[in-house]
Amino acid sequence: MTQYVGNNPTDVLDGFIKRYFYGLRRNDDGELFLVRLDQLAPGTDPITLNELGEADGNFPDFEEGIDYLDGLDENHNILYANLRYPQLKWDGRSLLYYVDQADGQFVLRISEGYTYPTGNSSDGTSSTYGGLAGSGY
Repeated sequence: MTQYVGNNPTDVLDGFIKRYFYGLRRNDDGELFLVRLDQLAPGTDPITLNELGEADGNFPDFEEGIDYLDGLDENHNILYANLRYPQLKWDGRSLLYYVDQADGQFVLRISEGYTYPTGNSSDGTSSTYGGLAGSGY
């Protein structure tokens, strides 16, 4: 039997970790894509943060748990050419965003599932906001 003084591992994971990664990007056609990664889910594929390119186009300050919401300057130019998600955020909650098909409202669900309809957008692999064709999730 294991004895704990203070928080047990479950309490630590539930209370302190930023478990979910959210990355927002737009492709050349103007479609928005939101990726959500659960770091604790078994078999989770990694997320590519910087696309291939010149090193000076990479986002240099990525730190797990730190939000980055300033990927565009005041003229909407991309600050880091290789950065796949100009806006990224971490959260301890499972958040799901979608547009309601009935009335067009933008909806946020917290810790509740949602089945996204198919055929409403591209697969997001034809191009990315940074102009890197053929790169997908």
